Amino acid sequence: MAVSIPIVAIVTSLHLIAFIFAVGAERRRSTAKIVPDEYDERTYCVYGTDASTVYGLAACGLLLVSQAVLNGVTRCLCCGKGLVTGSSTTWTVFFFVFSWTTFLGAEACLLAGSAKNAYHTKYRGIFNADDLSCATLRKGVFAAGAALTLLSLAGSSLYYWAHSKADTGGWEKHRNEGLDMSSSNYGQHEQQQQQASGFQKV
Repeated sequence: MAVSIPIVAIVTSLHLIAFIFAVGAERRRSTAKIVPDEYDERTYCVYGTDASTVYGLAACGLLLVSQAVLNGVTRCLCCGKGLVTGSSTTWTVFFFVFSWTTFLGAEACLLAGSAKNAYHTKYRGIFNADDLSCATLRKGVFAAGAALTLLSLAGSSLYYWAHSKADTGGWEKHRNEGLDMSSSNYGQHEQQQQQASGFQKV
């Protein structure tokens, strides 16, 4: 199986868009401040925009689609045709594991960050208390997801390239073996015909 340029373009584009969303989610994390309730002595948290949650979920969905496309084409390594033995297959397995590891790590960061960012603390306590705080997402969760997204892109691209190389090599090997067998059978058939012709002449 040769490398398909459209598949490479789709996987790369989805990963890069997911990376942009992850970076946007990191920059648009919710902020909060404590304000007093005008009706009683309790305080509550006022949060800013929730755009970070939307960006994080969008990046998560794009990564999922990209991974599904890639593994659909390669038959998830274990469901397709057998690959030719050698270094190409070894690299294919390595990059397959690396791709899935970085993908799952990125998905975990993006999902956890989106869920935490969407959580809003309501009433916290008595006004003027010193230990009040509003629950917000800590810095770096979406950034880690963005970094793992780039690593997933590298792993997915290298996995697809190694898989295509190993799969093509296996096809060529079986094709050559088939041609050799056909040539051998054809030669044996010609010899048998010549021997039969010789017997008839005698």
